[in-house]
Amino acid sequence: MPLPTVILPGYLAGAIDYQQMQHTLAEMGVPTVTVPLRKRDWFPTLGGRSVLPILERLDQTVQQVRQQHGTEQINLVGHSAGGWIARIYLGENLYDVHGMIDGSSKGVPGAKQVYAWNAHHYVAHLVTLGTPQTSYERWTLKNLNFVNLSYPGAFYADVHYLCVAGKAVFGARQRGSWLAYSSYQLTGGRGDCWGDGITPIAAAHLEGAENITLDHVWHSPRSPGRWYGTPEVVHQWAKPLINS
Repeated sequence: MPLPTVILPGYLAGAIDYQQMQHTLAEMGVPTVTVPLRKRDWFPTLGGRSVLPILERLDQTVQQVRQQHGTEQINLVGHSAGGWIARIYLGENLYDVHGMIDGSSKGVPGAKQVYAWNAHHYVAHLVTLGTPQTSYERWTLKNLNFVNLSYPGAFYADVHYLCVAGKAVFGARQRGSWLAYSSYQLTGGRGDCWGDGITPIAAAHLEGAENITLDHVWHSPRSPGRWYGTPEVVHQWAKPLINS
């Protein structure tokens, strides 16, 4: 039987947006749980602040799933920002780029464990969907710089990284493509390229990972076309989860 899978929603998204993705994976024989987030759970992270509240909810869900299924490992699927947050979760470096640990606790034995999950031991496959692995957005730089300096590329050899990009919109300074152009430029530094309408292909891929690009796939469930959670699209990227 495949390992259980945990889905981490994207920025400002709730678990309800991933019901179809979760249901499709379950129909494929993959027991799946979505981190039970609501949109308001993201509010403390606005403006580039610490994503610690999301990491804590992710860890709670992963540990519950491991206990429920009696398994050492799980698979992790991160959509959009959920993908790079998952990369923080895998790591053992202290995540305190926002100074949330006061000086009195930094030398206390065990304090680091609260802010460094070292969870790559728990994760067999990490799948990122439309994740901006890099970005020029000033409000994401502190977090993403931490990720990419601490864990560059497909950092952990014991984890299989699959990074999925969508190719739906070519960014251009014209009606219908302006939002994509602006988002691609903010994320990757160039607007005139292909992407899923939010994340350009180049930014969604990661050095050393298995990188794939899916045609006509948009970024979010509110997009005008198929997105990463559409059943037929899930079947295109979920094979590693079935074979785990």
